[in-house]
This record gives sequence, structure tokens and C-alpha cells, in this order.
Amino acid sequence: MNNPTSHRPWLNHYEADVPDTIDYPSVPLTHFLTESAGRAPDHPALLFYGRPTTYRDLKAQVNQFSRAMLGLGLRKGDRVAIMLPNVPQCVIAYYGALKVGMVVVMTNPLYIEREIEVQMADSGALAIVTLDFMYPKIEKIKAATSLKHFILTSVQDELPWLLKFLYPIKARREKQWVSIEKTPPIYDMLQMMADYPETPPVHEAVVPDDLALLQYTGGTTGTPKAVMLTHRNLVANTLQCQRWVPTLRDGEIFLAAIPFFHVYGMSTCMNLAIRIGATLVLQPRFVVKDVLHGIQATRATIFMGVQAMYLAINNHSEVAKYDLSSITVCISGAGPLHAAVQERFEAITGGKLVEGYGLSESSPVTHCNPIHGKRKSGSIGMPVSDTQVKVVDPNTGADLPQGEVGELIVAGPQVMRGYWNRSEETAAVLRDGWLHTGDMARMDEEGFFFIVDRKKDMIKTRGENVYPREVEEVLFRHPKVAEAVVVGLHDLTAGEIIKAYIVLKAGETATIEEIGKFCRAELTHFKVPQRIEFRESLPKTIIGKVLRRVLLEEEKSKTSE
Repeated sequence: MNNPTSHRPWLNHYEADVPDTIDYPSVPLTHFLTESAGRAPDHPALLFYGRPTTYRDLKAQVNQFSRAMLGLGLRKGDRVAIMLPNVPQCVIAYYGALKVGMVVVMTNPLYIEREIEVQMADSGALAIVTLDFMYPKIEKIKAATSLKHFILTSVQDELPWLLKFLYPIKARREKQWVSIEKTPPIYDMLQMMADYPETPPVHEAVVPDDLALLQYTGGTTGTPKAVMLTHRNLVANTLQCQRWVPTLRDGEIFLAAIPFFHVYGMSTCMNLAIRIGATLVLQPRFVVKDVLHGIQATRATIFMGVQAMYLAINNHSEVAKYDLSSITVCISGAGPLHAAVQERFEAITGGKLVEGYGLSESSPVTHCNPIHGKRKSGSIGMPVSDTQVKVVDPNTGADLPQGEVGELIVAGPQVMRGYWNRSEETAAVLRDGWLHTGDMARMDEEGFFFIVDRKKDMIKTRGENVYPREVEEVLFRHPKVAEAVVVGLHDLTAGEIIKAYIVLKAGETATIEEIGKFCRAELTHFKVPQRIEFRESLPKTIIGKVLRRVLLEEEKSKTSE
């Protein structure tokens, strides 16, 4: 009989209560909310600046939203965009749309018009749920999309002091939302829901293999692609995360500052908390002092974040004044976690902080270091339950032995169906059931994996993926720019920062400020280059391809001097 650990050595190092395989129920993702509401209806599901929403009330509001969406004429399979920060309405709209088989398109509320238009047009979304002050942006692009219904919500009436965090200065000064007349096809979300009963809607059955989510990601081509995740994918990854932390209980309190519109926050924070019947303490944006106060005030036990968040907590001048001892488990994702940051955070809180790894294409979690068992600095950890992993030769696809560097490929129930309307790109990364990540990695003798190189050219800054081509295309549109290339430079706080190298057209002159202003008008703030260098030429191959590697080596030599 074959030894199952001979090609999966990580199984020998699983914690005692972490299973090799899980029995996944054949249910839609929303079943987790129904279960938790049945077990503990009066337990707080959400806590938004001191205002609780019980599981009973959340279930009722989800039912109302589901009915309202059906009342608009939307049906199973229709795409519904949600462009909200971490507010109660985000959770309601997410589970409400999924409950009746609609497909959620999670959209970053910081996006500018051009970026929103690309996602709306590509997904074919028929409805969008967003904050009222964002509607002017939507209005400018709606003619180029399929959008028919505009569902607006706000928090300024209930919590006016939150305006300074959610609403830009210009919007607050001009009170842009006041002039919006909320008549069809524009609706006030809460008023719309109030017209419907709290009982479950009658709807077409939702089954595990139904599409649940279009999660946009970039790619090495820079073209935004929508990852298709099914209910089965999301259920599987939620349970994989739950079983990886066997100490999780229904009394856990998640401090939710990681955005739900990011697949990492959606799965490891929102979906996981709802699954176990925990409380989600919602924070619309990461403000370190609010996080410190929130942990102390609510006795939060779980915090999911990125390294920049943990670093900000560690370095806050008043961190010693806060009692953070309630924290038990934290995971860092969307980029590497440095040992110094990990050790300092654990010393401050007394909790555990470990590094994990995943991709939008895998719902997203595939690897994590053990919470209480052996862990290795610089490692993304081991594959979670039911996840197969290989390191292969990127050219031949042949399996490589332990210790050798090759492409990381994964398979498991959390792996996507494919890319929305992109069959060729799907075929390029999904081969014989294996997802080719494009990340170069190695596995040691104990089954711990180490990422050696990032996906080709991709930049990870403060937990966000930035694809150079998108930034470069903006730079190329500047009338004075002849050539441009963008790279990511290592930065302890952000993970990476974006640097642009620019060659101007003959006879032209430009300033760094001028280029920066142009980029800020075309890109979300985290995609704007933080450094700009003008050059006479760029290093290239004989066929004219720019050598990013040479530029990075130049930068490395500067820092070592």
C-alpha cells in the first residue's frame, strides 16, 4: 500500500486536529448563515461602531434584500455588483444576492470611473449596490455598461461622524448625495428592503456548482480578468480555513478591517466568521488607532491582515496603552511576512501570527503555516486540507524533486472554474485539473513551501495586486512619453513600491509632478508610481523587449553601496 505522505510530506506536520480531508456538504454558501442563525439567533453577527446586528436580524435583512432584488426583475445568474467598504449593507447585499442565485461582482469602492466601467462592462452586471456619494461616478459610466438598477445606501444619517472616514472632503463639502433623487431606477437600499417581508423568498434552487462570484484580478498581460468561483469553491475554502484553525469557536470576535471586496477578506474573515457563528466587528477602512481601540473595546480574538497592517500596529506610538491580550489567532496574507514583524506583534498581543498564501483563482487560500505547530520563517507554510501541490519545470511540466525551484501548481476543491469569457486564458492556467500559479517556489523535506519569485512582473503593494502593464498603458497615453516601464521595489512597510522609468519624446521636457498628476487622474491611488525616473533609454533584449531584471539589479546595487 502506498504511503500517502511519501509525495505529501506536509501531512506528517499537520496539527493533531487538522484533517487530511474534509467531508464537504452539498450546500450553497448562504447555508452557513442559515445554520448560524438557527443555532444562536440572538448572538451578534455584526458590530458596527457599537451597533449590533444579531444573526436573527441579519438573516431577516438578507431575506428582504433577496426579495427586493427579485422584485426588480433580477433572476438567478444575473450579475450584481457590490461596491462597498466594510459596512453592514455589504454583508447584507452579498448574502442576499447569493441566496437567490445571483452572481456577485465585488468591486473596490476606491476605483475611478475608468476602472469601474471596465468591470461593469465585462461582467454584464445589471445592478450595483454602493454608497450614495459614489453615484456621480457611476452615472458617468453607466451608458457604457449593462447597468439598469442603482441601489444606494449611506451611513451619514445613523453615524454622521463617520463621514470623515467614508466620504471624501469634496463629497462632504458639496453634499453630492443630497441632490440624488432616489426614484427608479435609483433606489434607497433600506427603504427598498422595508417593502418586503423578512421570510425566505421563493426562488429557483441554488446548487453547489452554480456560479457565485466574479472576482476581478489582473494578469501578466495587465488585462483585468474575472475569476469564476462557485458556491462549492467558496464553501470548500471556508471549511478549509475553519479546520486549519481547530481552536475556532462560535464565540470568536473577528476585527474586520481587511476589506471584503478583496477575496482574502471575503473568505478568511466574512465567510469564515459567518460559518462559525462569530461576531464581525466592521471597520470601513484600516486606521491603526481605530483597530487598536476596536480590539480593546470588543475583546477581538481574530484579526486577518497584511504585513503593512501588523507593522503599523507594532510601530504605533501608543500601542503600549492598549490591551490587545484578547487576540489569539492572526494570519498575514497577500505578500510575505517578515520574521521581525511577526515576532514583535506576537510579543505585543500574546497571540499567534502566521503567514499564508493564496490566489483569487483558488478562493483564495491554498497554504498556511500551522497556528500552534511548527512554522518556518519565510515560508508560506503547507497546503491546507484536500489541496494537492507540485513544483514543476515551467517549460516541460515535469515534477521537480524536493528543494529545486520551479512553478507552483495546485489542485483542490477551492480552485476556480475558470476566467469569465476568457477560454484561452483559462486553458493557459488550468491544465489537467491543475492551476498553474506562475509563482516560482520550492518545497523542503518537511513539506513547507517557499516562494522564490513572484508572478512575472506583478507588484504587490499594501496587499493589493498591481500589474505593470496597466500602469504603463496610462503612462504611454501621456503626450510627452515615448517609452515607460514599471517595476516593484522592495519596501518593508508596503511590501513593494511602484517605480516608473520614463523615456520622453525627443525635444520634450516634463517634471515628476506632472507625470504623477496625470497618473492620479487615471489610476486608483495604490497603482500610482511612488517613484519616477527619467532616462535616455531603457535596457532591452535584441528583439526590443525591456529587461525589468536589469532595472531591478541596478536598484539592488544602489541599496548595497
